[in-house]
Amino acid sequence: MDLRLKGKIVVVSGSAGKAGSIGESIVNQLADEGAIPVLVDRNSRGFGYAEALQKKGIDSLFIQTDVTDPVQMENAVQKIAEKYGKIDVVINNAGVGITGPIEEIPTEEIRNNFETNLFGPIEVMKAALPQMRMQKSGLIINITSIAGYMGLPYRGIYSASKGALELITEALRMEVKSFGIQITNVAPGDFATNIAAGRYHAPVIKGSAYELSYGNTLKEMDSHVDSGSNPNEMAAAIYTIIQTKSPKVHYKVGAFMQKFSIVLKRILPDVIYEKMLMNHYKL
Repeated sequence: MDLRLKGKIVVVSGSAGKAGSIGESIVNQLADEGAIPVLVDRNSRGFGYAEALQKKGIDSLFIQTDVTDPVQMENAVQKIAEKYGKIDVVINNAGVGITGPIEEIPTEEIRNNFETNLFGPIEVMKAALPQMRMQKSGLIINITSIAGYMGLPYRGIYSASKGALELITEALRMEVKSFGIQITNVAPGDFATNIAAGRYHAPVIKGSAYELSYGNTLKEMDSHVDSGSNPNEMAAAIYTIIQTKSPKVHYKVGAFMQKFSIVLKRILPDVIYEKMLMNHYKL
């Protein structure tokens, strides 16, 4: 620990997940390096996390907030600005998974997923940008997904919501660059967290045209998460990015083949790449 982040105010949404989540790992890593994490989450578990940091002498704060609610987010940013006088970094980590045949996923669940994975991060950025613009500085890190680079079978809604956030980041990055504000994407692959338990699974319907293929794919997806990378790798990547003077537009973190799949999509003909995915998912 070199405390290179000493005194930096880092706001982390989705930071009250269960122990071992990416959000919790990020908060602990940054706190160990001298940052002051501000936890923003709708889960009351965050009170315990902030208290644990305070016992270590870290002036942390938890604000129980629904990031999809613009009024709540504006109030949260106001509290942060009043307490600390600045916001150095915002990490948009709040997100939820969703699986199922697109035909069979209830539309309400599709909307809920986009609310958390896309509109939530947008509301966080809209709330934080005036403070950063006034400071003439700030860094926003959006946690997306390698799945956002491709339409994956039975994960199409998740891919779409994360892919949309990638594009929003690209556009907004150019819009705010002249204000001294930097924005970047970090796309993780599969990590060994409890995300599988927290995601919405469309039920495998007996007699459905998708029963066999979706059921098998669901088992494979869960096994990928169980054998995924250590969340501390994501935390280390975030720490490195925060120290980078001019962050890139996109970062990918995870297993080599997951990252390489993005390269393959770029260089292979569409029909070949599609066939490769279908073979992988045994479709």
